[in-house]
Amino acid sequence: MFAPIFRITPAIAKSLMAIEAARVAIVDLPIDLTLLASLRETARLRSTHYSTQIEGNRLSEAEVEKALAGTRFPGRERDEVEVRHYYRALEHVEATAGQASTIQEEDIQRIHGLVLKGRDTPTPYRDGQNVIRDAATGVIVYMPPEASDVEALMRDLVEWINDEVLKGELPVPIVASIAHYQFATIHPYYDGNGRTARLLATLVLHKSGYSLKGIYSLEEYYARQLDGYYAALAVGPSHNYYLGRADADVTHVVAYFCEGMAESFAAVRAQAGKAVSRGARDQTALLRRLDPRQRLLLELFRDRGIVTAGEIAAHLRLSQRAVADLCRRWVASGFLVVNDPSRKNRSYRLGDDYESSVLAAN
Repeated sequence: MFAPIFRITPAIAKSLMAIEAARVAIVDLPIDLTLLASLRETARLRSTHYSTQIEGNRLSEAEVEKALAGTRFPGRERDEVEVRHYYRALEHVEATAGQASTIQEEDIQRIHGLVLKGRDTPTPYRDGQNVIRDAATGVIVYMPPEASDVEALMRDLVEWINDEVLKGELPVPIVASIAHYQFATIHPYYDGNGRTARLLATLVLHKSGYSLKGIYSLEEYYARQLDGYYAALAVGPSHNYYLGRADADVTHVVAYFCEGMAESFAAVRAQAGKAVSRGARDQTALLRRLDPRQRLLLELFRDRGIVTAGEIAAHLRLSQRAVADLCRRWVASGFLVVNDPSRKNRSYRLGDDYESSVLAAN
């Protein structure tokens, strides 16, 4: 069974207290539905930008937003695809986090499938050896475990995560930190390991009461402290997994990630606090009823009031047929109301509950 070696130092304890203080403060802040949707979208964009930037993506934060909206960047097609896939994976993590079940290996494999292929399909672990090389020199900097050991190592990691969360003896930020580190250490895929490791940590946090309403981005801290990020992931006396990495003390790993979490949470607390000072109202319970696509539409309705099916399709980057089916379901649930059924390109407005909350913030 996976049993990481670490100790809770005074610095880690300080970070944990700061994390908890920020978490409680943000949960209690009254943030209106429209602002919350906007803050969540900003957090997703930053997470997508910075997590892919760590892997060498060349799109700026503004370009990431444009790419997600459908803008093309000739010569950087791979970067476009990468950010779109990561954004979809983030949406999937958010949806999965709301489920009461424990984390399964298949959950992680689905996240990887979305990261790498943009498809909600579990991807099998690697069937051969992979290595991490220095981009400049080509020198091997890490030799992960053999493919034959990956399945057992991943099974142990998932069991450890669920066991620790269930027992509740270890602070969740520490569980998330070690989950991130151990996944990267196992390196179960040929590509996409870093992005999947970061999403796994987010999933652990969100499922255990540390979602902070989905308005923070840990990836931004990692990208801005990149040397520290790589140093935290490189532990042990050798670059070979079997020569010390597997049994290394990961105290400094936990320290780095908890410090980053504390800093990110503090920034979100300050940002949300400013919003409250401007008279924001809490509509979190109402927002929980919405799926990620519905939340993406809130800004569109806030700006326009009445929206056509074609505009919804363009905003969500879906086909007219797919949107027609969604709109039927949303009308039945009360999220949307048909504004003019006689028009060929039918138009909609938000249901009364949502309209009174969202449009009042305009």
